[in-house]
Amino acid sequence: MSLWSALAAEVAGGFTLQALIVLLLAFGFARLSPDRDERRMKGLLVLFSLNLLAVLVAAALRRGGSDAYLEVRLGARLLFSFIAIGALAKLVFGVVLPRSRVGVSRILQDLAVAAAVIATTIALASRAGYNVTGLIATSAVLTAVVGLSLQDTLGNTLGGLALQFDDSIHVGDWIKVGDVNGRVAEIRWRYTAVETRNGETVLVPNSHLMKSQVMVLGRRSDGPAQWRRWVYFNVDFRHQPSDVIAAVTDALSAAAIENVSASPRPQCVLMGLEESWARYAVRYWLTDFAVDDPTDSEVRTRVYFALKRAGIPLSMPAHAVFMTEESKERREEKSQGELDRRLAALARVELFSCLSGEDRALMASRLCYAPFTKGEVLTRQGARAHWLYLVVEGEVVIRVSVDGVEREVSRMEGGSFFGEMSLLTGEPRSATVVALSDVECYRLDRQAFQDIVQRRPEIAEPIAAILAERRIRLQEVTEDLTSEGRQSQLHETKLDLLAKMRSFFQLTG
Repeated sequence: MSLWSALAAEVAGGFTLQALIVLLLAFGFARLSPDRDERRMKGLLVLFSLNLLAVLVAAALRRGGSDAYLEVRLGARLLFSFIAIGALAKLVFGVVLPRSRVGVSRILQDLAVAAAVIATTIALASRAGYNVTGLIATSAVLTAVVGLSLQDTLGNTLGGLALQFDDSIHVGDWIKVGDVNGRVAEIRWRYTAVETRNGETVLVPNSHLMKSQVMVLGRRSDGPAQWRRWVYFNVDFRHQPSDVIAAVTDALSAAAIENVSASPRPQCVLMGLEESWARYAVRYWLTDFAVDDPTDSEVRTRVYFALKRAGIPLSMPAHAVFMTEESKERREEKSQGELDRRLAALARVELFSCLSGEDRALMASRLCYAPFTKGEVLTRQGARAHWLYLVVEGEVVIRVSVDGVEREVSRMEGGSFFGEMSLLTGEPRSATVVALSDVECYRLDRQAFQDIVQRRPEIAEPIAAILAERRIRLQEVTEDLTSEGRQSQLHETKLDLLAKMRSFFQLTG
């Protein structure tokens, strides 16, 4: 028999052409599957290469008259069977079941493929005349030895199967086991791959998961996946707990924080009384477990700025020693520097141009330092907040809600002010103001201005005139006012504002 004749016979007997067709079908199934699984497709390519090699070897042995070619030919048939099983698995587990919305874990897929491979091997070997049953029976001792040597591997495998069957841990869950904290990326035969937030992949043996206490983060029997976080801070005993809790709770509720659940709302609670300070904690629910530390940092920032605005400093250790000599001259220098800064901020406010130097100095002493961090709401549209803000540094955005849709209308930077109508007439806020960066402000409260205007009620009229002029300027943008119409509107607006100011501050005359 010629080599080509032997080769043709072995190609037919080893099902090489059929293997090629099945391999092409498998690649077609892979394109339809949401999970390409390139590693498994490369395995099918390797099996086809081995099948082709086995066919060539069998043809050479057959031409030489060697009986060994029967064993090689059996190997070629087994390899074809393995390719067919792989292609069928790709069709069932990669195309049919996903489109039917039926999920099957990788371990169960591998188990089904392994069972099919074992059954096919036994069937083909039996048809070829091999006594498979006797081989299994005589290898019982060897099987026991192998089983003892591989007991850890078997334990991991059985542990992986148990995890799949009891549905306790899923791919995508965030878990904590021992010192490992991360997201479950894959559950395999021997291990479970956990991806940490540090960009590491920890391979945890399945037998270890079965023996250890595993915490699944954010999973409850009811409700969405949310994980409660704790952010601690300390405040001196001199400040009442109710004031601290109110300041922090208001700041956390005023504006949404990314990845913090709105329900349940963040809470501030008193956790304990230590040697010289009270220990507090903010409890909030995290919605994206991958950003725990950055979200904690954002919450701490909100707490810091809220306490700063309320004039409540964070506590210092009781044993802290300050070596700087606080002389009278140093205190006066610091006080004068702060006063100059406040007077400079007031000088930019057109409303107070009619005030005397004495009045401005008094007003400067009554200003409250009010810093905000990025994303915080300085004031909200419709709120009744009787104070004015002087923006010293930073940038804020002005937003107005019309028919439920909030739109940006302008931005302000250092040197600007807003809230004058709420301060002077008690009107509700006409817009929402949000910090676009860390913002330093001074706040002028109603009581501080009332003390000045009641002492000098004559300043109400020039301030009302300035307010009216500012309002008419805005009106001219949308309306075409004549000179006579402008003067008439200006006069009427001034009288209206003056009446509101006198009523709001209880002025007579």
